[in-house]
Amino acid sequence: MAKIVECIPNYSEGKDLAKIERIVAPYKNNPKIKLLSVEPDANYNRTVVTVLGDPEEVKKAVIESIGIATKEIDMNVHKGEHKRMGATDVVPFLPIQEMTTEECNEISREVGKAVWEKFQLPVFLYESTATAPNRVSLPDIRKGEYEGMAEKLKQPEWAPDFGERAPHPTAGVTAIGCRMPLIAFNINLATTDMSIPKEIAKDIRFSSGGFRFIQAGPAEILDKGFVQVTMNIKDYTKNPIYRIMETVKMEAKRWGIKVTGCEIIGATPLAALADSLKYYLACDGIKDDVDAMSMEKIVELMIKYLGLTDFNVYKVLEKNI
Repeated sequence: MAKIVECIPNYSEGKDLAKIERIVAPYKNNPKIKLLSVEPDANYNRTVVTVLGDPEEVKKAVIESIGIATKEIDMNVHKGEHKRMGATDVVPFLPIQEMTTEECNEISREVGKAVWEKFQLPVFLYESTATAPNRVSLPDIRKGEYEGMAEKLKQPEWAPDFGERAPHPTAGVTAIGCRMPLIAFNINLATTDMSIPKEIAKDIRFSSGGFRFIQAGPAEILDKGFVQVTMNIKDYTKNPIYRIMETVKMEAKRWGIKVTGCEIIGATPLAALADSLKYYLACDGIKDDVDAMSMEKIVELMIKYLGLTDFNVYKVLEKNI
């Protein structure tokens, strides 16, 4: 079987579709690469791209794309709901087929080195590729965001893994590394009061005493008139989608607020949906065999139970990676 790596670069542009098209161009028209999704979000002013394929081809395309984003995006004028520190904010690599974590670590190091040498963009290695305990967690690296990065890089413990102690003047810094699949999950609340998602995020995230493997914060979706609890579920096998969703619903009741829907950003392992579907079917007393269902049926039922929006079968990875 051929080696396959997945990459999910996040770019700090979610409004200018022509600009986004130029940034993702290196992922197109390559028979050894499959572009699974391009998901721009105007409120977050961020685009999440999911691509997989031959490791060397993916690596070359990612480097080229980062170079385009470095030229196209000026972080000095960037505003959005999502925390960010660079034009290419984060670049995770995931082993999909016949790939080891160490091979993904090596790809991450090679991309980081090339990005600095070609574009003078400082790079932190994170997650399993991290070179120090304080930079395993992306929120720890990103703390201070773009505006605070110049001072942060001067601190002894925050020298970039590649590059000088100064952010790129318009593109900031980026984080690159190997990680396991996570689920980028946003839950909509029927209110414009930002204090509510702030409290709920604090209740559920691990750093505040909540669930292990959960990173969470608030987001304001101005054009749609609601707020979100936005999160990463870093290990869905330990804390599945349903547990987080039902906890947020329970917490929202304290303010008399309804959960009106949710969204999953990027590709998702099929097992993550199937495991949560088993919970919802059991609650309804339905004894259907989820393991025997087609991928399309599992997605259809999870849309029904979760109120998922903008979610299609093509975004589901069949392998439980």
